[in-house]
Amino acid sequence: MGSTVSAVSLRNRDRQRYREKVQRCLDALATMLSGGGFTDAPPSMGLEIELNLVDENLQPAMANSVVLEKLDDPAFTIELAQHNLEFNVRPRPLRDNQVFDLELELTEALADANLKARDAGASIVLTGMLPTLREKHFDPRWLSDSPRYALLNDQIFAARGEDMVLNMEGTAIPGQRGERLRQAVDSIVPESACTSTQLHLRVAPEQFAAHWNAAQCLAGVQVAIAANSPFLLGKALWHETRIPLFLQSTDTRPEELKNQGVRPRVWFGERWITSIFDLFEENVRYFPGLLPEIDDEDPFEALSSGRAPQLSELRLHNGTIWRWNRPVYDVHEGEPHLRVENRVLPAGPTVLDLVANAAFFYGAQRALAVADRPVWTKMSFEAAHENLHAGARHAFGARLYWPELGWLAPDELVLRHLLPLAHEGLRECGVADATRERYLGVIEERCLVRQTGSSWQRDTVAQLESRGLDRDAALVAMLRRYVELMQSGDPVHTWPVIP
Repeated sequence: MGSTVSAVSLRNRDRQRYREKVQRCLDALATMLSGGGFTDAPPSMGLEIELNLVDENLQPAMANSVVLEKLDDPAFTIELAQHNLEFNVRPRPLRDNQVFDLELELTEALADANLKARDAGASIVLTGMLPTLREKHFDPRWLSDSPRYALLNDQIFAARGEDMVLNMEGTAIPGQRGERLRQAVDSIVPESACTSTQLHLRVAPEQFAAHWNAAQCLAGVQVAIAANSPFLLGKALWHETRIPLFLQSTDTRPEELKNQGVRPRVWFGERWITSIFDLFEENVRYFPGLLPEIDDEDPFEALSSGRAPQLSELRLHNGTIWRWNRPVYDVHEGEPHLRVENRVLPAGPTVLDLVANAAFFYGAQRALAVADRPVWTKMSFEAAHENLHAGARHAFGARLYWPELGWLAPDELVLRHLLPLAHEGLRECGVADATRERYLGVIEERCLVRQTGSSWQRDTVAQLESRGLDRDAALVAMLRRYVELMQSGDPVHTWPVIP
């Protein structure tokens, strides 16, 4: 949701004119795709990380504007709520030791940012969901100071016509019964609880469909082995609660439209694709504009003059449809390109875990995308979708479907099949052997130990509660230990549960 809009962008706007302009952008994209309008470039990777700010008591620190002033770095921007920041890492080639360099850059940048945040009375936490968030932190006044977020909030609730109800049933933590959350909310601020790692891969147009399809196949496995979002509003819910929360907190559909089968704006999709055009065309056909801001550029005039069109309306519209693997059209230094944006992963627990998750994804995605007989030709789209929900709900306790292997646990699927593919994919990209072994070794050990950030959090809270702490006190004590271990940099599979 990075683009800005004017504070009055919906006054006297003609939605029909906006719809026509989006369609014209789509037609221009089709022309570019058929006419070779993209330059050849090797694959490159990029990264966005959403961050939480906490105070000395590990409560959300509503201080992102102050922290940004201290940082004075354009790589850091505000996110939806005032306790959120986003860090945008510069793109780099997917080869040699670039993944290792990515880890170094992240480690140094986040350590420096944390020091500066402390000047504002805050510190940074890498986690998929901050466990100390409570209902009072979802008040609309805690939206970040941006016209875009206020307008988006108004538009989503106008489309819905009623308050939202967060409704989730959790997986029981050790020794306890399953818990359920049912909570009415009157803003999109709960979406700010979903702090993610977003992986970008720049690919050629003719390679996009295979890489997107491969990413869809991997989504359930990714969340299962990297889950880090188990607690929301004091309740133990899914291992990766971001997945249902993101859907529910930005849903423009009242119950009647859900019953009619109207598509949600947080969407896995419904079919394998043959071109990136399929995804943008679906966006235009199925989803009304939420932020109908129109600029002066005519995309066909830009093409006629030899310039890459910005396609601003199409890109802004795409930013209000939250696919778990999103298509991206962008222009950098006058050159247009396409990216797959993988959005299923949580932030954290450590920089090393985060980079290992990225290396596994990039390697496995590459291997699946170039396979002689692609896995998606042997797998229904519905099976991939079901894998996402199973992995998010149960993590290593899930049963996932994979062609020719049937139903199996995520750790078995990774160790037996996907980890060798990830090695092969990274090798084909020219990633150095030592780099490949370092990060995929973390994934291997995590699968052998079967400990994610989520399972560590749940086990630790269970231990603390068995000693007599109530849930709130246990979550604070757990988070304090989490932050200590996060700052140590040791990967999560090595973290001891409080004895």
